[in-house]
This record gives sequence, C-alpha cells and structure tokens, in this order.
Amino acid sequence: MSLHAQLQRRAAAGKPIRVGLIGAGKFGSMYLAQVPRTPGVHLAAIADLAPDGARRNLARVGWDDARARAASLDDAIRSGTTHISDDWQALVAHPALDVVVECTGHPIAAVEHCLAAFAHRKHVVNVTVEADAFCGPLLARKAAEAGVVYSLAFGDQPALICDLVDWARTCGFPVIAAGRGHKWLPHFSESTPETVWGYYGLTPDQAKRGGLNPKMFNSFLDGSKPSIESTAVANATGLSVPGNGLLYPPGSVDEIPSLMRPREDGGVLEKKGMVEVISSLRADGTPIPYDIRMGVWVTVEAETEYIKNCFEEYNAHTDPSGR
Repeated sequence: MSLHAQLQRRAAAGKPIRVGLIGAGKFGSMYLAQVPRTPGVHLAAIADLAPDGARRNLARVGWDDARARAASLDDAIRSGTTHISDDWQALVAHPALDVVVECTGHPIAAVEHCLAAFAHRKHVVNVTVEADAFCGPLLARKAAEAGVVYSLAFGDQPALICDLVDWARTCGFPVIAAGRGHKWLPHFSESTPETVWGYYGLTPDQAKRGGLNPKMFNSFLDGSKPSIESTAVANATGLSVPGNGLLYPPGSVDEIPSLMRPREDGGVLEKKGMVEVISSLRADGTPIPYDIRMGVWVTVEAETEYIKNCFEEYNAHTDPSGR
C-alpha cells in the first residue's frame, strides 16, 4: 500500500506516471520544486498563460534549464523532459498524459480545464479549491461518468481534513467536527493587499523572494480562503456548514475537543457533524501556545464505555465528558 514503493516500482520499470501541470504560479512552483525528486513521475508538460514566467519560476525553484526545453510534448515524452507552452487544450488532449494537475487558482478556468480533462479520460488533481467549492460535487460526478479519478491536492489542508474524516469513519467513529487552524481576528477582514504582510507575519522582502501574491494571501488572512476550503471539505465529506458562517473560535490543541461540541454540551457548534476553523489567537490578539494554525484536526465521539476508557488510558485529548 506504500505510495512511495509503488512509484519506485514504476520508475524501475520505466513506466512513470506522466503528468501535465496547468498553472505555474506560487502553488505550481511548490509542486515543481519537488516533482524532480519524486520517483516514478514524469512532469511532461506545463501550460501557463505566461510561459516565460513559468520558466522564471522553474529557475527560482532550482530546475536545470535544459530539463524544460522540449520542443513539443511528443519530444518531452520521448526524452523524459518537459515542454512549456500556453496551450492547455493541447496538454489535456495529449494521449500520453495520465494526470492533469490544475493549479491556476482561477475557479472558472479551472472548471473548464477539469471538464476538458475528463472528456479526454485524464485523472485530475485539482489544487484550485475555489473551483471545488463552486461545483465540486458536479466535477466528481463528471469524473465518475468518465471513469477517471477527481481529487483535491493531498498535502493541502482540505484534502488532509478529508483524509482524517475518512480515517475516523473507517474506524467506526462518528465525526463531531473537522477543520483546520488559522491565524484570525475579526479586524483582519479590513486588511488589503497593501497591509497583508504585517498581519500575516512576513516581511515584504520575504514575500518578494517567494513570489507571493498579496491578493491571494490577503484572502487567506481575511478568512475568505478558509471559508472556501471548508466548503470544499463539506462538499467532499457531507459534513454540515455553520448557518451564519465560520466562528473561528480561539483555542489550543488541548481545547479543540471542548470547543467542538454542540452548544447545549458547552461547545460552539450548532450540531454534531460540522466543519469549523480554530483561531490561533485569543480575542485580544495574544498568540495561543500549542496552536494548530497550520494544521488540521478531526473530533470524534466514543459510543461505548470501553472506548471512552481507552481514550483515558491512552491520554487522548477529550472534552470533560471523556468521550
């Protein structure tokens, strides 16, 4: 079941998974930084509206220039190199590609890319979570009809949350809540791209070095992105969403089980089975020790006295009920 072992076997057999990437911005660049180190995967094509910008990002993450100089996609397939163009349609239509990674961050374009990839029987990893929040269930249905896999990006928080929910349910636990952490205060909604770095905790020089988009990172800060990601999680898992929006209750890892209970039990939830986001700052702006700002979590419930006792015996974090 080891993914790494399976990829190593593909590499040894000379049968790598051939991937096409659409969008080589910040998130695409993070993938580009690692894919040369991933056995059994050949990134054969990159499609970006600005091919020269894609090449600059490749240089930033350490690629050898010769690696991305394939004259065509066919040339890239033959030589094991990478072709860069602005033609995403040719990328998704090429018969040798197995997987399309959608990484544009543009939800309307991403939906078009995903649907075209399904039409050409390509599996899709959708990094553009806004597109999934917009119409994830439809995309999943279209992929199933085409007989291919549609997935969020494993390693990004929405997919990791979904994985935790799936783990909990597979173990037979009812899921009380699931979500992620975030650095959030109400007045962050007033931030703009001009003020974002001070709130976010980065210097302008650090942001420039990383090629970070201030508009995108402002959407992280002000709560827009966590809300979009929580919608994607709800789409994928069937968990409910808060009727009046996310609450961002502040809390440490130890406090999550107590916070993530229905209100009648002393928590903040409307009911069991919801998505939520935990803030890493108290209401006065004080940082919370042992926070979960960059992490993900799931809370479950013991339905028997035996499992409740197991939680106690293994020092699991629980609410005062021990369940």
